[in-house]
Amino acid sequence: MEPVAQPTVDYDALLATAMESVDVPDGVEMSVAVLDLESGESAVYGDGGFDTASIVKVDILAALLLRAQDEGRELTAAEKSYATAMIENSDNASASELWRTIGKAEGLDAANERFGLTGTEGGDGMLWGLTQTTAADQLRLLQQVFGDESELSEASRTYLRGLMGQIAVGQQWGVSAAADGSAWALKNGWLPRTATGLWDINTVGRVTVDGHDYLLAALSDGNVTQANGISLVEAAAVAAVAVFAGEGSAASPSPSASASVPATASS
Repeated sequence: MEPVAQPTVDYDALLATAMESVDVPDGVEMSVAVLDLESGESAVYGDGGFDTASIVKVDILAALLLRAQDEGRELTAAEKSYATAMIENSDNASASELWRTIGKAEGLDAANERFGLTGTEGGDGMLWGLTQTTAADQLRLLQQVFGDESELSEASRTYLRGLMGQIAVGQQWGVSAAADGSAWALKNGWLPRTATGLWDINTVGRVTVDGHDYLLAALSDGNVTQANGISLVEAAAVAAVAVFAGEGSAASPSPSASASVPATASS
């Protein structure tokens, strides 16, 4: 008797359907990606490129940790101080210091090649916030941080995860809306564009729902206000997790405190 082939679930199609319930305003571009860490299944909606704004700070620190591993050393006290301020408080001056340390875009791109990223390109000069990326690439980066198969050592991954779990209170919005409690680790990015006055709003991280861990990336540009963008990426994160967790398992997005400073200097 011939074995019966198991039907293949089209998670991309399920995510596209789930996103139909998310109100994406005219003129706003949006992409979201989700990965179930237990099953390894993933789904992506949208394939465009986006400014990273401050989510690149995770990538900067990952590149720094990889560089330190290659050199057989720990991070210096100064590097740890910059890393803490950069991730927990989204401090821009600290990000600029570490951007220089890793060799700016050239160093970031070299690390990302080893991390398996294929659609991310470091920003010109000191414009790290204008690094270009995709939601799919952000999932790949998050797998380096939260997965078991990584270029980063266990100690490096634990360190980066820890910082992402201690984000300043005013910045705890984004993917955390999809968690069923306080079990999340994240980094957000927000950037008003000088030419248009419109906002890039991004969020990446890990959330836990019913004991299952999910990696999430929600990227957007063209938002009229920061608050509108935050609401959008939170709704997208909830919809994405629901594809795997089941309807009703993911938390409803709740009003979030807006971050008080832009991700990087306007450009």
